[in-house]
Amino acid sequence: MFNSLSKLLLTTFIMLCITGCANKQDQAKDIVVTLLFTNDIESAYEPVPAWWRDDMEHIGGIAELTTLIKKIRREEPNVFLFDSGDIFTGALSRLTDGALMFEFMITMGYDAMAIGNHEFDYGEAILEWQKNRVPFPVLGANLDYKGTQHPFAQRHTIIERGGIRIGVIGILGQDAASSAVAPMHIDELDVVDPRERVQRSVDELREDVDLIVLLTHQGHTAPMQTDAEIDPRLARDIEKDIALAGAVTAIDVLFGGHADAGTWTPVVQPETGTLIMQTFGQATYLGYLQLTLDGDTKKIKTYDGKLIPVNADVLEPDPVIESKNATYRAAHPEITEVVGQTKKRFNRRYFDEADLGNLLADIALEMTGADIGLIHPGTIRKDIPQGDVEIADILDTNPFVDPIVVVEVTGTQLKQIMEQSFTLLRGLMQVSGLEVTYDTSRPERSRLVSLSHNGKPVNDEEIFSVAVPEIIARGGDHYDEFLEARLLRKSKPLGELTIEYFRKYGVISMPASGRQRDIKPSD
Repeated sequence: MFNSLSKLLLTTFIMLCITGCANKQDQAKDIVVTLLFTNDIESAYEPVPAWWRDDMEHIGGIAELTTLIKKIRREEPNVFLFDSGDIFTGALSRLTDGALMFEFMITMGYDAMAIGNHEFDYGEAILEWQKNRVPFPVLGANLDYKGTQHPFAQRHTIIERGGIRIGVIGILGQDAASSAVAPMHIDELDVVDPRERVQRSVDELREDVDLIVLLTHQGHTAPMQTDAEIDPRLARDIEKDIALAGAVTAIDVLFGGHADAGTWTPVVQPETGTLIMQTFGQATYLGYLQLTLDGDTKKIKTYDGKLIPVNADVLEPDPVIESKNATYRAAHPEITEVVGQTKKRFNRRYFDEADLGNLLADIALEMTGADIGLIHPGTIRKDIPQGDVEIADILDTNPFVDPIVVVEVTGTQLKQIMEQSFTLLRGLMQVSGLEVTYDTSRPERSRLVSLSHNGKPVNDEEIFSVAVPEIIARGGDHYDEFLEARLLRKSKPLGELTIEYFRKYGVISMPASGRQRDIKPSD
């Protein structure tokens, strides 16, 4: 027979067991969900030198990214994969009307994507057809056929895995559609204000899902610079995403694109609590957001968000991706032709004069016979490697199909064009045939200090022929000054002109530098 002390100890032991079991049951109710995301992959199929990092030699690559995704799927529970747009561009994308990247995404196992502006590079009809290729929804809640409310793309979807149901909505920003798409490529569609459309989809989905994820492609155009993550001047804000998440109720997570505004940790919308993230693009990082949900309410209890570098030095390339890439390259052997060599790597810069920008502006000038060549940094999508240069390298650098046009401008108009460049809203215009001094410490529209053409000061009444991408001649990137210019002639796309230039000269040396100088006082 137990004495009183023994009974007390037994009772205490039983209570501790019951409490421990209850705590384990409570903990078991928690549900872990892992959300992976990408944005603005574009033509970044191969790893690139990571010269700005001291912990790896090469970063990125679509096959290496796939290996990383598959590794996380093996190790983490309830993994979902999303993309926020801009999967097209590049030589093979152009030759396959975008089919190649869709093929990659089938292998990678995406659950949904939002439509980005570059999905319209080949026109809305091609995107409309090609998006049928993939088993996952390609979303555009605010895209209608012009003059109707008939949807161009699926508005939203529900994905269920491991008992977790996620409602996913995708939108294309009106700013991205208007300033970063050639008008003729999207003229059959209306891009409407996304707020009402997103709220309508949320209201439809909310009671039937555990989480709502919004995929957006909006805000400032990304600064196309490989090492953008270490240059504080290139840090794009995500104000559009923050504002949209605040204007719409019940969005749990927002993954953004277009600005390549890498968020090392989630940004929390102050009014609604929406978790907002974005990568730097170019397949250099995989976005990761792990959520712990209450098993009863499905509310987010904790979260852990980060950007995981795609370390190409340690990640083996996925063999299926490599096989698909090889198959498509073999189907287009013309792009593997070596058309020239470079003695050094040609890198792009967004806010500065760049070797690659100078080269392309020189090419536009020489190959069209214009007085001046102007190339906006947004058209330069990839660096040119050192050594042998294939056609694919050039078309990845200049993937767009709109031609270089030659227009006539006055000296006054040219000065206004340069003032728009010096706002740095869309980066610094790269120039050939000009010598420029400016001062970014001055107020906008009064930063030009001196402007010369071939060593002579530009007079207001002078007339110049200017070679420039057609999208800019049509007022793209806010260059409204070109709308008053007279069209003289059309040439070929910049990529084709660059191929001809490389074939003409063979070995390409660094072009002359020092064309543009910012004389702002040093801090």
